[in-house]
Amino acid sequence: MSTDMVRWTVSVSRETDIAVRGFLAQHGMKKGDLSRFIEEAVRWRVFDRTMAEARSGFADMEPDALEDLIGEAVTARLATDKSS
Repeated sequence: MSTDMVRWTVSVSRETDIAVRGFLAQHGMKKGDLSRFIEEAVRWRVFDRTMAEARSGFADMEPDALEDLIGEAVTARLATDKSS
């Protein structure tokens, strides 16, 4: 986690609070680990939503055309990495 931190104030249901704190306790985590747990959960959720949006943008593309597009992108990335 970054050392440049900001403070959030969030509200969750009592059931969610109990479930998360119970989960953390079962896995040997302490109260201070709640922030790390929340940050990881938020990062995964943002990633999941981003991937869903990307997938929907290619939903109407034929599988072979999509494979070709991915191959071209990977090749271009590898060429860029080699020239750096």
